[in-house]
Amino acid sequence: MTTLRDTSTSVFGHLTPAAASLGNIFARPKAMAALCVVVLAGLAWFYLGVLLTGMEGYSGPFGFLQALCGPLDGLNWTVREAALVASMWCAMTLAMMLPSAAPMILTYAEIADTAASKGERIVSPFVLAGGYAAIWICFSLFASLTQLACMRAGLLEPGMKSASGLFSGALLATAGAYQFSALKHACLTRCQQPFPFFFANWATTPAGVFRLGLKQGAYCLGCCWAMMLVMFAVGLMNVVWMAGLGIVMATEKMLSGRTFTHTVGAALIILGVGIAVMAIVAHWPIQTI
Repeated sequence: MTTLRDTSTSVFGHLTPAAASLGNIFARPKAMAALCVVVLAGLAWFYLGVLLTGMEGYSGPFGFLQALCGPLDGLNWTVREAALVASMWCAMTLAMMLPSAAPMILTYAEIADTAASKGERIVSPFVLAGGYAAIWICFSLFASLTQLACMRAGLLEPGMKSASGLFSGALLATAGAYQFSALKHACLTRCQQPFPFFFANWATTPAGVFRLGLKQGAYCLGCCWAMMLVMFAVGLMNVVWMAGLGIVMATEKMLSGRTFTHTVGAALIILGVGIAVMAIVAHWPIQTI
């Protein structure tokens, strides 16, 4: 049987060794999948940093880092600012979620590699990633509207920080409690074990693979939506927290079992209850004699 590597070598044999090596890389779905995750996530992080730096007015050699570590201030929610916030939510969710989708995308690529080596038709992993990203872009638009509603209700300050310790505590405790739910674990299992899903629903057309991405994106949303609520509690667009939560979500998808997920849930509940109690104590009426 002719392997994919042998086929690629014969196809690119007329090129120079360097060009042929590059052609071999791009002819392999698994390499394309890895490139997809790295490039798209990297562009999302870069876009966030540049956008935040410009809007905050930071300058100097450390302006980029200052913007990443701080909240976003000064939005008045004109049409322009609303569109800007929506684009930032899109960049934020893609930056956080694409790395966590790497196991799923690479699993698809491995199956596609095997199919390609047998001469079967395959579709680029970029199509799968596009379907996955579409789900999170829709979530981003919903989150932007939620942010506007929270700001109008006085739950968020103009700088996009939580205006209430009770609000922050409730969000953190809710996200923690969801870590123990049956729906969370059903969706997480799909994310941890994508091979059975692809094996049972394999498609060889762009539309079919895009639908696979949509379904996997829906499972990922069901797994991680509550964790995204934490951003409303700790300060929207704080990229340090984005990175931390992104690592947590990626880790639980790469592990098996529920220990890590339950540990994160317990920590969020404890943190949320602690913040809520501190907020209540801070506003407790003081009796004077």
